[in-house]
Amino acid sequence: MTFRSTSRALAVTTATLFALAGVTACSTDGNPAGADPDRVDVVAGFYPLQFLAERIGGDAVAVTNLARPGAEPHDLELNPRQVGQISEAKLVVFLHGFQPAVDEAVEQNAGDRAFDVATVQPLLDATAGGHDHDHEGEDHAEEHAAGGGSDGAKDPHVWLDPTRLATIGDQLAERLGSVDPERAGEYTARAGALRTELEKLDAEFTEGLKTCQRREIVVSHTAFGYLTQKYQLEQISVTGLSPEDDPSPQRLAEVIREAREHGATTIFFETLVSPKVAETIAREVGAQTAVLDPIEGLSTENGADYLSVMRTNLQTLRTALSCS
Repeated sequence: MTFRSTSRALAVTTATLFALAGVTACSTDGNPAGADPDRVDVVAGFYPLQFLAERIGGDAVAVTNLARPGAEPHDLELNPRQVGQISEAKLVVFLHGFQPAVDEAVEQNAGDRAFDVATVQPLLDATAGGHDHDHEGEDHAEEHAAGGGSDGAKDPHVWLDPTRLATIGDQLAERLGSVDPERAGEYTARAGALRTELEKLDAEFTEGLKTCQRREIVVSHTAFGYLTQKYQLEQISVTGLSPEDDPSPQRLAEVIREAREHGATTIFFETLVSPKVAETIAREVGAQTAVLDPIEGLSTENGADYLSVMRTNLQTLRTALSCS
């Protein structure tokens, strides 16, 4: 299962060699988890997994996020220190296929200490939650599936369905309990509390998006399939699973046509991706632009977290779709 070209993963090989030669040095340089032997050292691939690990682990864990806050996590390239952290962590939480460099480092250094959240539930196809028009042309098919073949690429953005994230949280609690049996009950209890919060969030989305004048959202890349499928919306994506891909002129014209056809008043872009394409489409159809955050590389400096950003997304969607 591959969402990005695995060529970028080659960059981690050199880092791995350096790390294996100096794991001890890595453990004392920038690894806060190693400073407290009473806490479980957990490494998370990117923000949503960090959020889960911190909420379920509580004070019993020390979580290191491999992706820099506010940075695009797909293209993460690991330095030797980070490979050393993966080598030493008691648990590495990652999503196979989302970050090729992390996949390679986990395979080489983590062994049975890795928890792949992609194995908890089957991932959706990249085309799930998409617009149901019959699209013709190989260019669009390739962009929509981000390089997937006839079998279809898989969409990694599973955390945008709160109920699926709750299920992943339950499984993570079990895995933490196996690593740290004395506190297994605490992990289970915190996962249950988080599930209650996520089910409340799910109910807010269900009610908030129940009655809307439109149900199509025009987004910069194919990141919202879980959200649109869960809440009976349809995503019209400019590019596929890779947010940095440039759309072909044919695809851009098709999105403009569909946006006009459905009376779109808002074209969505993301915090970590240039808004230029969204702005171009908006000008063509007389719409405005707004941020719809896929919560991939959230910066928590302003106090935001998964729950608060999801609620901001809900309000943004309600405005854009004229929901009552």
